[in-house]
Amino acid sequence: MADVIPVSNDWAAVQDHSRVHPRFLYVYAVISRRAGGLSIGINLNPDKRCNFDCVYCEVDRRTPARTTRLDLTQLRRELEAMVRHVQTGGLGREPKFSELPEPVTRTIRDIAFSGDGEPTMIAEFSACVRIVAEVRQAANLASSKIVLITDAAGLDKRDVREGLRILDANQGEVWGKLDAGTEAYYHQVNRTYVRFDRILKNLTLTAQERPIVIQSLFLRLHGQPMPPEELAAYCGRLTDITAAGGRIREVHAYTIARPTPEPFALRLERAELEDFAAIIRSQTGLVTRVFE
Repeated sequence: MADVIPVSNDWAAVQDHSRVHPRFLYVYAVISRRAGGLSIGINLNPDKRCNFDCVYCEVDRRTPARTTRLDLTQLRRELEAMVRHVQTGGLGREPKFSELPEPVTRTIRDIAFSGDGEPTMIAEFSACVRIVAEVRQAANLASSKIVLITDAAGLDKRDVREGLRILDANQGEVWGKLDAGTEAYYHQVNRTYVRFDRILKNLTLTAQERPIVIQSLFLRLHGQPMPPEELAAYCGRLTDITAAGGRIREVHAYTIARPTPEPFALRLERAELEDFAAIIRSQTGLVTRVFE
């Protein structure tokens, strides 16, 4: 893979993480700070189905879904076309990406399952992972990762576990959400019918089989950041995972980047995030990276 060029927050494309492309239904391109450059997104949920209703979610569920079905043949064709578009320099000529250095727009850092809902809710999840793995191999993208960004609720499903095995064989990573330390705060932030202990169990079992990334969004709720006792409980959950033999590669601590429908859900300042990250490092010993 080409040398990493630092992602600048001044680039307009960094601020625009819309999951749409004028030519495609399931595939889009973004410049991701967490990926370290160009990420090809796979939106398996244009139907906007999700088992969480997070207070910070940016998906507009007031507008109709673009489709209610997943067409695997179209998904493959779109991904192949997007990869060619990137590799031949076409993406860099699009207005959204034209200000960026050419190495950024022609180097695919990862292909990420990240859409308008929870990707593991798809019945054909393992088939989708297999398609991405085959396209990646055919396009000689050996240094490009495949990333599953998930709320972890479906990691115990049989077909999803098969998909994870395909990920493991193709430089894949699981980025599992953990935004809370207690059941009460979890339901306050993630607003879901899924029990908190299921999320914790799924993260632990998944981390026992391969290293995972924990992605945690910290925010200000009704004017208040996460209380110290909640942050301590959150650190305890991470410690529980590692004590059970789970491997956490790193923790991604980030905050709200764009406006949300809920006016009481607000972003933290960089200094607040850094303070949280310092506490996580000191209490867990885990590598913790901060993203705004």
